[in-house]
Amino acid sequence: MRYVAAYLLAALGGNTSPSADDIKTILSSVGVGVDDEKLDFVMSQLAGKDINEVVASGLGKLASVPTGGAVVASSGGAAAGGDAAAPVEEEKEPEPESEEESDDDMGFSLFD
Repeated sequence: MRYVAAYLLAALGGNTSPSADDIKTILSSVGVGVDDEKLDFVMSQLAGKDINEVVASGLGKLASVPTGGAVVASSGGAAAGGDAAAPVEEEKEPEPESEEESDDDMGFSLFD
């Protein structure tokens, strides 16, 4: 993931075809180590490809990935309201704790 992110950073910076040395420079500038084998794999997968097309094809694949719970779409008349204002919730002030409740450390301090 770090290699792809560095590749994208280089591409966003105007380098349309970043080299492995460019990726190493970006990663080393933030103190991240580089595994040459993984970097070579990423570079071989992206060689000769336009990064915009790679991202666009990836977005199409992400559309089919389930992301959690089901969402129910309602087509109710909730949007029919016009000028009606939403009810405003009143903010409650927190009740002050009694002296007994606030002394949870039972007289002992962490730094004594």
